[in-house]
Amino acid sequence: MATRRTLLLIPALVLGLAARTPADTTPSSSGPLLGFSNDHASQQRELEARFDSHLDAPSLREWMKRLSARPHHVGSPYDKDNAEFMAGLFRSWGFQTQIEQFKVLFPTPKTRLLEMVAPTRFTATLSEPPLPEDPTSGQTAEQLPTYNAYSIDGDVTGELVYVNYGVPKDYEELERRGIDVKGKIVMARYGGSWRGIKPKVAAEHGAIGCIIFSDPSGDGYLQGDVYPKGGWRSDRGVQRGSVADMPVYSGDPLTPGVGATENAKRLDIKDATTLTKIPVLPISYGDALPLLKAMAGPMAPEGWRGSLPMPYHLGPGPARVHLKLAFNWNLAPLYDVIARIPGSERPDEWVIRGNHHDAWVNGANDPVSGMVAELAEARALGELVKSGWKPKRTIIYAAWDGEEPGLLGSTEWAETHAEELRQHGAVYINSDSNARGFFGAGGSHQLETFINQVLRDVPDPEKGISVLDRSLAADALYGGPDRQEGVKARFVPLEPLGSGSDFTPFLQHLGISALNIGYGGEDEYGQYHSIYDSFAHYTRFVDPTFEYGVALAKTGGRIVLRLADADVLPFDPDRFATAVGRYADEVQKLLGDLRKQTVERNQQLDNKVYEAVDDPTQKWWVAPKRLGDVPYLNFSPLENAVARLKASTAAYSKAIAAATAGGKEPPLEAQARLDDVLMKAERALTTTQGLPRRSWYVHQIYAPGYYTGYGVKTLPAVREAIEQRQWQEAEQQMGVVAGAIDGFAKEIDRATALLGPSPAAAGR
Repeated sequence: MATRRTLLLIPALVLGLAARTPADTTPSSSGPLLGFSNDHASQQRELEARFDSHLDAPSLREWMKRLSARPHHVGSPYDKDNAEFMAGLFRSWGFQTQIEQFKVLFPTPKTRLLEMVAPTRFTATLSEPPLPEDPTSGQTAEQLPTYNAYSIDGDVTGELVYVNYGVPKDYEELERRGIDVKGKIVMARYGGSWRGIKPKVAAEHGAIGCIIFSDPSGDGYLQGDVYPKGGWRSDRGVQRGSVADMPVYSGDPLTPGVGATENAKRLDIKDATTLTKIPVLPISYGDALPLLKAMAGPMAPEGWRGSLPMPYHLGPGPARVHLKLAFNWNLAPLYDVIARIPGSERPDEWVIRGNHHDAWVNGANDPVSGMVAELAEARALGELVKSGWKPKRTIIYAAWDGEEPGLLGSTEWAETHAEELRQHGAVYINSDSNARGFFGAGGSHQLETFINQVLRDVPDPEKGISVLDRSLAADALYGGPDRQEGVKARFVPLEPLGSGSDFTPFLQHLGISALNIGYGGEDEYGQYHSIYDSFAHYTRFVDPTFEYGVALAKTGGRIVLRLADADVLPFDPDRFATAVGRYADEVQKLLGDLRKQTVERNQQLDNKVYEAVDDPTQKWWVAPKRLGDVPYLNFSPLENAVARLKASTAAYSKAIAAATAGGKEPPLEAQARLDDVLMKAERALTTTQGLPRRSWYVHQIYAPGYYTGYGVKTLPAVREAIEQRQWQEAEQQMGVVAGAIDGFAKEIDRATALLGPSPAAAGR
């Protein structure tokens, strides 16, 4: 369930970067490090050079070959075997290591049938054939079939309607064309949102079933040669995946909010709100083609047409299909590997680094490519410990199980240890899949300055320049306005985090600052969640030399080392204040744009612009309904909170600059207390009541969108209330968000006071 930054390449970028001179391109080995005095920064860089000396690509290759040798989904024998193998590695490197077990709901299919019953007959293959070029693709007996986890059982027959990506705006377009999906089975293509949104929205509109297919425009032949000639998805490749309603809560559907331990109190399956309301099944574009070719009705809008060799009709019918699904609704074991190095000075501050180890099948890219980089980091840290180094803060390395079905392993561990984590969690650093190309990151904006300094000091393996310089070059060519501003300032913005990987329970449920990191964009990765996400595919088309695996280890290792050893946690609240100010401006603009669109649409209705419905050639068109007026909302609580926040963070920036002038470290008696305040500032952004209709998500700045899934919504309670035209709720939530921002500002004021003339007195 990886989230990755995808970038396109053009020759000008490659040539421009390659032409840089060595004097221009050597990554920085000097300059200040946020959170470190000058002396400690020099020592830190020496430590990082020693760390790098213990990284090597052949080890990553061998670990990947071992971990992806057999299918290792949740509950499989090789899933447990891999956990035990990694636990053994961590122990051999000197980590205090244990495997924590949980029991979670993990349905597997026992019946899968999709057949067209009119106007002709066709039965979908619902299978991926083994390939001689891919040795592990033939492990049929151990592979999970193609399916969507947490679909309900169902036996339905109905006409087909093509719904594009199956997101809310697509149904608005269908409504304007007079097409109703009630009582129908919808076909949606992958893309446009997270897959779990498609059956959710379909059910809300009365559909009785949902089929999701991989269109070749997404990751198939439109991108290049298909596997095995090239790396892209063939006509038989299928994307498995979870369709649980994770924007409501992540983790085990039966134990929301509590760890799924052996004796945990569990919901009845009928009461699990994250299960789908209708049956849903993924298929290949080879199986989709006969179904789509049999459809009639209006032509799909131009933007809805994919790359299959046929006209894309909307339906309904005459294609009529029978979909029958049944599952084994069993509990399955999870195996989280937890390895730690205790801190020497501040053991009660935890720096947590994680990547998942379970896969839908063999999972060489997703997740093993990220997991082997994490293992490389851990081994190098172990070598540093053996040479006498000890981190100031406790370091925890985690290999999570059950990420693919719904962030199960990380969520259950976080829920089980929630109080400890709220007390001790400093930062969580996540990775998932990794590939050749550009660095991408999302996270808490307090960490924006910090991550830029890390990127400045990591060399890009292909170009010999810093990862920061390469990212800036890409942003100059492809970036939007915010990234263009970053290029001018030589600064790569952090993306806000939605969901889709294991950072979610830490940031959005517990309020622990988080980062999600990885490389990609130059690979041919068309095998997401298929049997062909294999060692053979990865070593041909993704990162053959594993040099970007080493780059990820260098990046993640520096993040962990600096967070573990900084004099004061390297947070920059000023960057957070800037981001929140931008988000506040965005929601005000959202309301203004919505008001303008509403006025224009209603004026068109008043002026009978839509009388074209009487044209015999346009009988499908239905005039849109008149919309209610958009009121003027009171944004002053939010505006005042942002103003107070900016004043507080500016004062802190001035105070920390004075306390560290000349490269000295902050007063020793203030350092641990500053850490405590900075950690708790992120917690202040959470509320006990959580977001409306989904109380598990408590962070008031970052959340996955209710109808986007992976995609982030910033200031989610306010933004989504405006989008859904819930005006009273928007104003009420404005006050809640303002209160959270004020809470953050108060923590920063405490930090500023600690940097005054008498930190001991100021902290009382």
